[in-house]
Amino acid sequence: RSQPDRGKRERRRREAMYRYLQIERKGAYAIVRICKEPVNSMNLDLWSELDKCLYEIEQDVDIKGLVLASGLKRSIFTAGNDLKELYAKATSKTRFTDFWRAQTHFLAHLNRTSLVTVAAIKGACPAGGCITALGCDYRIMTEKGYIGLNEVLIGLPVPKLWCKQMERLIGARHAQTALMTGKMFKPKDALAVGLVNQVVPEENLLATAEAVVAKWVQIPSFGVATTKKFLKEELAQELDDFCEEEATETWQILSSPKIIGLMEKYLKGLSKPSKAKM
Repeated sequence: RSQPDRGKRERRRREAMYRYLQIERKGAYAIVRICKEPVNSMNLDLWSELDKCLYEIEQDVDIKGLVLASGLKRSIFTAGNDLKELYAKATSKTRFTDFWRAQTHFLAHLNRTSLVTVAAIKGACPAGGCITALGCDYRIMTEKGYIGLNEVLIGLPVPKLWCKQMERLIGARHAQTALMTGKMFKPKDALAVGLVNQVVPEENLLATAEAVVAKWVQIPSFGVATTKKFLKEELAQELDDFCEEEATETWQILSSPKIIGLMEKYLKGLSKPSKAKM
């Protein structure tokens, strides 16, 4: 058998090992679906898989673009970080540091990848889901749902560089109010401020995302990738450079009695599993 055939078999074998992701290759682009029931909560394993998956796709010379989507039946892109990774009594400093590294390394990777990336946002997209979408080059959202960085609502600060990324997209005036109040933007409002690029009916979401990426990858890739580097590499490098310091500072916050108390109160007040995320 030919070397390309063996390579494809090996690639399929590696992709089958993902617990939470499904990969579909379609010529010059791939679709990655996040499939972590019930709400795509983002834990250490999911962040790690996303980073590994992005690396695998980058190795395929035929693929120039990526659509990131939810594989859930429910209208949820991702409900954000799993609070079990943030609640100090449910984790440890070592585990949290590994979690923060996995999250941050993927976000830096997503911002600097030479692939054209499109987020197909179905429904709810708070916090960790929002920053993932903001790291993509283009965002398409369904007519029903919400998006934003809402960490302050449970007493936590929005990570510094997450603030910076939102501010770069929607401007200081909109970002300051949204970040300091935990505002969740409805799709039309998100479109109006530039947080997303398109709003479409849910049944048209994936087809629209595929059409955008399919057209984009027809542009010669060198110019696109180099321009993207000019736009986003600085932020990606800041994410990498600040990761260890931020992990230490964030753990100090999370392990303080005040924040533990606030999170305990929040967790006790949850009535639905889908709310137990940040």
